[in-house]
Parts: sequence; C-alpha cells; structure tokens
Amino acid sequence: MKVVSFAAVALVAALGLAACSSSTENAASSAASSAAVESAPAESTAPMAEGTIVDIASTTEGFSTLVAAVTAAGLGETLQGAGPFTVFAPNDAAFAALPAGVLDALLLPENKDTLAKILKYHVVSGKVLAADVKDGDVATVEGQNVTLSTAGGVTVNGAKVIQADVMASNGVIHVIDAVILPPDVDVNALLAK
Repeated sequence: MKVVSFAAVALVAALGLAACSSSTENAASSAASSAAVESAPAESTAPMAEGTIVDIASTTEGFSTLVAAVTAAGLGETLQGAGPFTVFAPNDAAFAALPAGVLDALLLPENKDTLAKILKYHVVSGKVLAADVKDGDVATVEGQNVTLSTAGGVTVNGAKVIQADVMASNGVIHVIDAVILPPDVDVNALLAK
C-alpha cells in the first residue's frame, strides 16, 4: 500500500513542476502558502525514498489512473524537477469516484489543458510534512488556493489524507481519498462536449 501511494502522489507532484516555470512564480506561491503552512526543516527524520517522484511513480503499481492522466496532460517530462513540492495525490479509488464519464472526458486530447490544471491544483510549492500543516488557505502551483484543515486529521478541500509523509528526493506526497477540482472547472461542461 505504501509503495502504491508513493506513485500516485509522486506523479501529481511532478505536475506541479511544470507550473513553476520561474523562480519568481515559485517565490510568489511560497509566500502565499506561508499563511497556512510552515516549511519543514531542511533535514527530515522521515526516511528518504530512493529516487525522485517520477522514479517512484514509474515503478509502483496501483496508480495507473494517475499515470494515464499525467501522460494525457503532457506533464510526464516535468516529473524530474528538483522541487521541493508537496503533492496531495488522489489514488485510483479517488479517480473512480468521479462522476461517470468525467475521467474519460478529461483524458481526451481536447481537454489536455483542463486536465493539467486539475493535476497542478493538487501541488503546493515547498516540502510540507503533515505535522507542519496549519488550518487555512494555501496557494497551489496551479495558481488558486486550497483549504487545509487539521480537525480530525489533515484534509485538503475536504479530501482526507489517508497516507501522509511519503518521502521522495524532490518532495513529499500525501495520498488523498478524492480528486479535488479547481473552482473554475465545470465537470458538467466537460460531459457536454
């Protein structure tokens, strides 16, 4: 289960790398995130995974939907970035819980930009362990905020972290039980195309 979770989060984290094309953007995102998240110490006591997020994802079963989404969004090459990034990664069950037809629509070539937007919405700049999460809004690499809560466990926009602090050489992954959608993504419009 841990290995499977590593892959899902790893893929989504890498997606965020594409969104952070300049150090100015990274600095702005990090500054906006500081209200809800404290940066983890440079040295962590958590075990470091052998390899980057992409290395872990490419060798782990159970995240085939996330892998397919990353490929369809054209974000595969971005997964080798240095980061660090915090990824809230939905597992296969989370993708399966989307309304009927939504995932199929997102994987179509004409919806590549929308899919990339959704994936980047799951990524925050910086390495943030679960113990460092503070309640409040934090900027994603997609550009919009997500709401973090620690009441009854860590959640992001209501999606529960079901496995926290999966370490990679370029960040940390938190596996979540739902796909979170940016406020300006209308799934009904995707189905109407």
